[in-house]
Amino acid sequence: MNALMDMYGGLNFIVLGFPCNQFGLQENHETLNILQYVRPGRGFLPKFPIFSRIEVNGSDEHPLYIRFFLNALFFPQDSHFKCINLYWSPIKANDIRWNFEKFLITADGVPYKRYDPHCPFEEVERDIATLLQGRHLS
Repeated sequence: MNALMDMYGGLNFIVLGFPCNQFGLQENHETLNILQYVRPGRGFLPKFPIFSRIEVNGSDEHPLYIRFFLNALFFPQDSHFKCINLYWSPIKANDIRWNFEKFLITADGVPYKRYDPHCPFEEVERDIATLLQGRHLS
């Protein structure tokens, strides 16, 4: 995500990070320290805002995800969804599957595309470039 900010941060583009602890209980309250000193480490600092931890699925899911992302964009077709190490209820078909799932939103605030956590960086970067050039994705 830092690379995207380096490429497009001066344009009408920003990355927003929303930590969540619902995927294998991998997130904790010291996200920035973990990023800086553990993984990836070596003094890494995000070049984008990281918000407070939220719930993105289940009965306590944040309204941003319920109304804005999940209802507008269905999960990527090639996404897998194993119900192990998931810590929410109820589980729904359109839930966020795992850490690092991404959403691309237009400059007008319209949910545009949803990416599997394993989506190649180049695909996300290409779609951002296309939107910034004012063209529609196919």
